[in-house]
Amino acid sequence: MAVIKDLTTVSEELQQQKERADTVNFKMVTFSLAGKEYGVDIMNVKEIAKADKFTYVPNAASYVKGVYNLRGDIIPIIDLRTFFHMPLERKNDGQENMLILHIEERVYGAIVDKIDKVVGINSETIQPPHPMFGEINIKFITGVVEKQGELYVILDVVRMFTQKEEEKQKTLTPLAEAPGEAYLAPPQTAPKGPPPPTPEQAREKLAALADTALGFIKESLAALKQFHASPINDGWIRKRFEEWSGSRKDADIQLKNAADADEYLSAFYSPDSGKFWSSEYAARIKDVLPNLSSNNIQVWNIGCGKGYETFSFACILKSRYPDGHIKIWANDSDIMAIANAPNMTFTLNEIPEYCRSFMVEGRNGHSFNQVIKDSIVFEYHDVLNNNQLPDLDIILVRDILSFFAPENQTRLISEFGEKLKNRGIVLLGKNEVLTGDQWRAAGKDPVSAFTHNK
Repeated sequence: MAVIKDLTTVSEELQQQKERADTVNFKMVTFSLAGKEYGVDIMNVKEIAKADKFTYVPNAASYVKGVYNLRGDIIPIIDLRTFFHMPLERKNDGQENMLILHIEERVYGAIVDKIDKVVGINSETIQPPHPMFGEINIKFITGVVEKQGELYVILDVVRMFTQKEEEKQKTLTPLAEAPGEAYLAPPQTAPKGPPPPTPEQAREKLAALADTALGFIKESLAALKQFHASPINDGWIRKRFEEWSGSRKDADIQLKNAADADEYLSAFYSPDSGKFWSSEYAARIKDVLPNLSSNNIQVWNIGCGKGYETFSFACILKSRYPDGHIKIWANDSDIMAIANAPNMTFTLNEIPEYCRSFMVEGRNGHSFNQVIKDSIVFEYHDVLNNNQLPDLDIILVRDILSFFAPENQTRLISEFGEKLKNRGIVLLGKNEVLTGDQWRAAGKDPVSAFTHNK
């Protein structure tokens, strides 16, 4: 006879399922192979890396890509596609995505197609693999789990990388020496578990897990917003990660889309970004401007946008150097913004107090006077191309460098050092710094300014 559950029982069961799903006691690093999603226990992940130079090992198994020098440690590299007999369709762009795994005191590298994120789940939601699994050998699967519409196959990497050791233990030993006697496997003893970690080991493991999660954050920022981690912003990224992870559940730490990345970066930008600078911030900028030896003041404003910040800076410069002949080379790759910047008009209420003495009133509103307009040359220009500029007194590049690839950041910073005059200054974003012996800090929060040691 069929049993029909009452609504109260069904509701209680649904609530129990929800509570189990909301309880996170297992974390895995997820990745893709041949278009399918997989995961490994985060406790086995030491770090993530990219590499392209492996040393071939003669007579090694087909799935062994070679060995790799990981900061002085020579580790074997396994290609998981080959290991599981999957078609080799990975694009050969010179860089391989690798999970660096820590298995029983040894370190291995595992090449995958794409490393995704850290996913937190309740271990009770993991289901055993079905015997009909065909894509991957079932003995290497811990289980399968569904999370937010994605189905993940969880791999048993400990079993995968210690299979040869297991095979050695299966060697048969004779029960008796007389010919014809039966042979039996050696008696099985319960394996001893690893000793509990010391407090120092536990701290190191937690730090390694945090570095792994931060690594995914950095990759997501680069992919979603072209924001590139580097020494310029490393301090801010680490501080922001502590704030971010401390205010979210473990499952919500990773950046899943552009909106998450925008929220993460919302704390990065300098005051009054993309608009007229406030009087308070303008005063801070004015305080760090150096005493210059010449009245011919050459300025490079990279990423000027619609021109609000450029006009703010022009007024500050004219106030700081009233007798100076100021020329600002304002560059941006947004052609529409550059085209409209010189002819903007405003209501008087839009203009900060320190700019008002440089305004004139016309039929369509207020605009900047000819002295300010003549001091600015708005140009559509990609700064990664050749920059034909004179020697410079000031470089204004707020919140811009972090959105260039690291190699281009290095190139531009080197160019800054070459073009900057003695006593010259670079004004960066609030959360950006210039490192190295050749640069010296010259500002204080919220103004990040640096001079070059000629």
